[in-house]
Order: sequence, then C-alpha cells, then structure tokens
Amino acid sequence: MRTFVFIDASNLFYGGEKSLGWKIDYQKLLNYLKEKYGISRALYFGGAEIYDFNYNYLLQDTVPIEDVARHLLDKIKNKSDKLDDVKLILINRHLKRIKFYSKLKSFGYELHLKPVKLYYDYDEDQQMLVSKRKANCDVDMTFYLMKEMDNFDKIIVLSGDGDFLPVLKYLREQKKEVVVLARGPRTAREIRQFAGSNFRDFEYLKYMLKMEDKKK
Repeated sequence: MRTFVFIDASNLFYGGEKSLGWKIDYQKLLNYLKEKYGISRALYFGGAEIYDFNYNYLLQDTVPIEDVARHLLDKIKNKSDKLDDVKLILINRHLKRIKFYSKLKSFGYELHLKPVKLYYDYDEDQQMLVSKRKANCDVDMTFYLMKEMDNFDKIIVLSGDGDFLPVLKYLREQKKEVVVLARGPRTAREIRQFAGSNFRDFEYLKYMLKMEDKKK
C-alpha cells in the first residue's frame, strides 16, 4: 500500500515546545511514521521568515532555504551596524528556524514552505492597529492532497484543522484510507468524528518522539 504523510506544521506544532510541553525529535518522528505506517513520502507544510529576500511567487513553489540562509547571514555579518538589537535578535532567531528546516530536509522531509507575511489588524481591546504574521498553508496542503491523489492509497494527516474536512471526505469517497494523527486538544470536533477509529492522538507519542536532553 502506497502511503504518504501530510504535515500541517502550523496546526500540529502551533506554539512549538511551549505549547506542546515537550520538544519533538523529528528524526524519530519520521522513523516512527515509516515503521508504523510504511510511508514513502513525508510532505511538510510550514512558513518561513525571509525578510527582504527576493522570493518570486510565480516561479518558486517553496522557499529556497539555502538561499535564504545565506541572505540572513549576510544581513547579520555585513549590516548588523544598521540594525537595532531587537531586529538583530529576530533575524538570528529566524536563521535558526531556516537551519532547522535544512535539518528536516536532510532527514528526508519534503518541504513546502511559504513566506510569512506581515499584515495589520485592528485590535478592539487596544483600540489600535497591531501587526500580525501569517503563513497559511491550508490551500497548499489541500492542493498537494489532490495533486498526489493517484500516487497514494493511504494518507496519514498530521493536522486537526477542520478546514481539511471537505478534501478528506472526498479522498475517502475515492477509496483512499485516511488516518488522522493530531493533538487531541487542538483537533476540530468534525475531524475527530470523521476519522473515528482512524484518529490517533499525537500527545500519546511523547515518550517515543521526545527529544533527549543533551545535558544528560
């Protein structure tokens, strides 16, 4: 049985270690998915901060992490005197994220990354416009679920986002087996109802997938 995994990083890992309560070992996660479900491809959908990197939406389908890493390093090394401390800290933080994506790629994840966009929204409590960042990958993941439909018999969906319900229902109608592996508290009720016995709570994998403390 040809099995793919589709990972919605923004939903499954929202808030990262602080939200989840433990740090994921992504090599262990990939190994688990291969051993448990026999997956042959792992498609990872997420966002990346690229600052003023020249990303071409018409020609590029994913953020070129190696090029962005060089771009951010150049900003840090050659333009740090023009950046305030807060901006420099943020760029360093986002460079670490890009390096994290490079590591995922080396493990064997297939990356589908969108640039994070800055937009402004009115905050009624503060009575002012506040800046927010967003890289919604739902459409991208839905597109690839449909694009790859003829290439898989079974999918493991790492997301509890209710917006995926229509495409998941359609795939099941096309005789594709759908397993949802998501965080229980962050899974939409309709997704749990849809998955039924094919729902797996990601929280229960803590002791299998937890990153070991390097200090030990």
